[in-house]
Amino acid sequence: MSADVTKLLKKIEADDVQFIRLQFTDVPGMPKNAAIPVAQAEKSLTDGTWFDGSSIEGFTRIEESDMLLKADPASYALLPWRPQEGKVARFMCDVYTYGNKPFEGDPRYVLKKVLADAAKMGYTYNTGPELEFFLFNLVDGKPTTQFADQGCYFDLAPMDKAEDVRREIVLSLKSMGLEIEMSHHEVAASQHEIDFKYADALTTADRVMTYKFAAKAIALRHGLHASFMAKPIAGINGSGMHTHGSLAKNGKNAFYDANAKDGLSDTALYYIGGLLKHAKAITRVANPTINSYKRLVPGYEAPCYISWSTTNRSAQIRIPAARGNSTRAEFRSPDPMCNPYLTFACLLAAGLDGIKNKIMPPDPTNTNIYHLSAKERKKMKIDMLPGSLAESQAELVKDKVICEALGPHILETLATIAEAETDAFRLAVHPWELDRYLATY
Repeated sequence: MSADVTKLLKKIEADDVQFIRLQFTDVPGMPKNAAIPVAQAEKSLTDGTWFDGSSIEGFTRIEESDMLLKADPASYALLPWRPQEGKVARFMCDVYTYGNKPFEGDPRYVLKKVLADAAKMGYTYNTGPELEFFLFNLVDGKPTTQFADQGCYFDLAPMDKAEDVRREIVLSLKSMGLEIEMSHHEVAASQHEIDFKYADALTTADRVMTYKFAAKAIALRHGLHASFMAKPIAGINGSGMHTHGSLAKNGKNAFYDANAKDGLSDTALYYIGGLLKHAKAITRVANPTINSYKRLVPGYEAPCYISWSTTNRSAQIRIPAARGNSTRAEFRSPDPMCNPYLTFACLLAAGLDGIKNKIMPPDPTNTNIYHLSAKERKKMKIDMLPGSLAESQAELVKDKVICEALGPHILETLATIAEAETDAFRLAVHPWELDRYLATY
């Protein structure tokens, strides 16, 4: 047993931990966990903990179901909303199969592979996502779309009645190691955002999962439901997960060049070129559900055109004004239903392809794209993102770079999910259809 494990076991004992949750993520991005008593902590940190993976979406077949969870010591955190006597802690875990082999269907492993590719080129990949979510009322214990408040952008109480809930989420996230930069009410009623400081992409993906887990757990304590659904209500803003990304090399921001136009290095431009080239395929992962495409429509601040800009928030990729070490590219199309490990892996793979092949992006689009006609967009060669899950799935399978990054196991699972979701949606009869046709025909 290593000295680091011994030190961590002593901390677990000092923290009066009685139960440990071993957390991992399935292919659609749902958090999963197995709880063990603290007496099993040493085994989990050394040999790992076996579990049945046959019932986990996208994991493995029943005849190959024995899988191993290996706790990541760096992810240790107490769950502050759980009892303070006999505390509960958690670890993020990597999933392994027989022979101590990383499981190719583990989203965390997929991201680690692409990060290793970046490291071979001398790069560290940092991300900073901005997750929006709604707080809805629970009725008889079931989630509804009833607003918990009628606040608007940056409102205060009494309009923002859920500010105490948001405050508790922020304090919990801080105690779990996240550095919170800002929290505020968003544009729509009952919509909120909590922003935390960027970090390397693996740490950030872990923190996205922590954020969603904490928000849901704390909202439930207040009789509310925290929803990260992309478009829960028609006619108002949906929820996005704008993702800021940058590459560092030798400890310096590789996107900044003080002598270049707009302060953007060739590396930054090539990275943007790669994102634009692979944007349609990335959409399948960054916008993973039928509902995701109800958000990617004009008029609600969500991007639906493949473009970039240094000023324009209607573009899919925006370069915020900050320069120097803060130079970054904001990819605005993802929504918080996505699997962050797979989304970051796709973004990085696309950006690295741009750098390897020196893919220069077109001139930036600094006008409001929503105000352009179809003819004007065609003249400017501004293409649209896929308009449905089926379209984005078709784009994914054509993209060799993104397919290689995800690997065959993940690709097969995504194809199965897309087909099942599309068929289920196609066969369902929706209230809109009844309102539209029942009385007339």
